Amino acid sequence: MKNLFFASLILFAFSSIANAQQLKSPEGKFVMEFSLQNDGTPTYSLKYKNKEVVKTSKLGLELKDDKKSLLNDFTVIDTKTTTFDETWKPVWGEVDNIRNHYNELAVTLNQKGTDRQIIIRFRLFDDGLGFRYEFPTQKNLTYFVIKEERTQFAMAGDHTAFWIPGDYDTQEYDYTKSKLSEIRGLSQKAYTANVSQKNFSPTGVQTSLMLKTNDGLYINLHEAALINYSCMHLNLDDKNMIFESWLTPDAKGDKGYIQAPSHSPWRTVMVSDDAREILASKMTLNLNDPSKIDDTSWIKPVKYVGVWWEMITGKSSWSYTNDFPTVQLGVSDFSKAKPSGTHGANNANVKKYIDFAAANGFDAVLVEGWNEGWEDWFGHSKDYVFDFVTPYPDFDVKGLHEYAKSKGVKIIMHHETSGSVRNYERHMDKAYQFMKDNGYDAVKSGYVGDILPRGENHYDQWIVNHYQYAIEKAADYKIMVNAHEAVRPTGIARTYPNLIGNEAARGTEYQAFGGSKPNHVTVLPFTRLIGGPMDYTPGIFEMDISKMNPDNKSHVNSTICNQLALYVTMYSPLQMAADTPDNYNRFPDAFQFIKDVAVDWSESKYIEAEPGDFITVARKAKGTNNWFVGNVNGDNSRTSNIDFSFLEKGKKYTATIYADAKDAHYKTNPQAYTIRKIAVTNKSKLSQLSAPGGGYAISIIETK
Repeated sequence: MKNLFFASLILFAFSSIANAQQLKSPEGKFVMEFSLQNDGTPTYSLKYKNKEVVKTSKLGLELKDDKKSLLNDFTVIDTKTTTFDETWKPVWGEVDNIRNHYNELAVTLNQKGTDRQIIIRFRLFDDGLGFRYEFPTQKNLTYFVIKEERTQFAMAGDHTAFWIPGDYDTQEYDYTKSKLSEIRGLSQKAYTANVSQKNFSPTGVQTSLMLKTNDGLYINLHEAALINYSCMHLNLDDKNMIFESWLTPDAKGDKGYIQAPSHSPWRTVMVSDDAREILASKMTLNLNDPSKIDDTSWIKPVKYVGVWWEMITGKSSWSYTNDFPTVQLGVSDFSKAKPSGTHGANNANVKKYIDFAAANGFDAVLVEGWNEGWEDWFGHSKDYVFDFVTPYPDFDVKGLHEYAKSKGVKIIMHHETSGSVRNYERHMDKAYQFMKDNGYDAVKSGYVGDILPRGENHYDQWIVNHYQYAIEKAADYKIMVNAHEAVRPTGIARTYPNLIGNEAARGTEYQAFGGSKPNHVTVLPFTRLIGGPMDYTPGIFEMDISKMNPDNKSHVNSTICNQLALYVTMYSPLQMAADTPDNYNRFPDAFQFIKDVAVDWSESKYIEAEPGDFITVARKAKGTNNWFVGNVNGDNSRTSNIDFSFLEKGKKYTATIYADAKDAHYKTNPQAYTIRKIAVTNKSKLSQLSAPGGGYAISIIETK
């Protein structure tokens, strides 16, 4: 490992021009300039290969109930520059090693009239810029409340954007592609119904925001290391094409309670003229702290199945009985209730999934709806909704644990909070200890519905702190966390690698709620996945949901081969084969790819990429010489052209290609596929058809 740190002035990286400070990236492709306007307002700008990316943009924070905000009247009293270059090893990931190389400029500002100081720290990488506000220990700035952060991102044109509407409570939207100037007119249509949502502006959008300029630059705006702060959205001034930060408010309307010394999250701008480099960037991870978990040996990637899709489709239910219109935990006697006959988490059904997992080499089985309280869990603003330890009469915790253990399979715990955060924290220690006592080492948590305490939002500072508390508390018990409906990730999995999964976007479940756009999975890696892996729950083979539940007329807008490819294109150390055993047993040849594909990687190569259109990725399975390739396609049929130069020279491989049939189509013929085997070397090339909403998957096994 190399670890170089220079505190001296680096002339090639930093120069002072009048009242401006200039910073260059290590390879010199980026130039960032910091300056103060005549009224002492801090500003920055960013260029990439001499092209303007961010025009001069203001920085600062508006404070609540304060005579003077942190917006202007600043003077520069100190500047420090450093360069940093290290290589570190993630616990799990897309690659074995990650280089963290940047040049840094820290500008200390003093405000006239208040004698307050803030530091604005810029880190310029070869893939983009990160910057944050820092509040050092001082007499005149100790406790303060943020009314709004006023960070600007002034765009150089009316770019094409892939966006979802700004919302304090959900990211579960389909993406809209439009010019920035068109967002206002399309916002209402893009704002589709959800169980908990709060829109704030017709030009508000969420990060990670993907943009493309007319001259071929790809720009991504996001944040990194969201700790003890409110989640940032962006609000667009569509007359001047300026985005400004818009923090999520709490129940009182406040946007952050700060105690110095502290700092904001990093605000990030990733740029490239090659879309593949946006997908390959590790800048978000690099802006987070190293792991705070010393012994990570218990954190392991997981491939799992689950009692879940049958519930999502409406074939079975989470609740045990129809006898109780209302439940009081500890009072309602489920032993005397008549079973509904639709409860999915019953002993026989769970054993079926355990048997299926064991027979096909899966690590674990997720079981939802195992615990008392599902009869009235949602929509009642109910505080004491679950206790996370009391099973229904037809779920034998000990017996199922022993059965799973005998088969070499783990069971994944499910903690749905119904948004009742206080209740979850009240029970958390007991719930995690219950998991350890019964052999569970991973939990899927959920935050469906409006947050309790009432008035709080899913993405405000207080709730963000709750999600972090849950991760850190889980680490104390050596438990891995897969959080659904929580705030979208910002690279925190580097610091707490037990956060092995997040939802925080429109996942596969929406294919059973009316469907998602067929190109949805060609956008997510450029947006939601920039901050960390997603538990997207792929692998659906039966696209006609009415065959699961005659009352559900939804259609999965994907081909089978598109579903296979997601295991490679949608990176996650936690991958679910989401369909039911019965549906997999109908297509055993296609299911073989899901059985074979890895979930942890030593190398990743992004071969083709265009947001909204297509993505092709090749990954090398950790500890092997085997590779897997995935291609997902958007609305239109296309031919994907790849070569196999990533393979080791002099080696021979057998490639099994799972591809859309010529007449495949996500809507009219989604289950049409072909499977063929060919011999390949690093000199081989492939042209492969991808159908609308389709794709292909390839397993490449070294020939011994």
